Amino acid sequence: MTVLIDQPIWPAHDTLWAHLVSDHSLDELHAFAARAGIPRRGFDGDHYDVPARKYDELVSLGALPVTVRQLVTRLQASGLRISQKEKRGL
Repeated sequence: MTVLIDQPIWPAHDTLWAHLVSDHSLDELHAFAARAGIPRRGFDGDHYDVPARKYDELVSLGALPVTVRQLVTRLQASGLRISQKEKRGL
């Protein structure tokens, strides 16, 4: 059971963003996000979008830094990954 974070490389809204996921359960992910003060509106079906300014804080709270590739691989292996097609249906 691990909460993972990739590098903040995704540009939007005048900053860079990272993705925060769990490789175990959405309950674990939501609990971690709540403890870190991340608003629920940052949740995007299978991950939270988090601004670069929160990266170091999230790592210090226990999020494991991984590459984008590792994050996607672990999320897919967990069965929690939601495709873009599925997200459009949410």
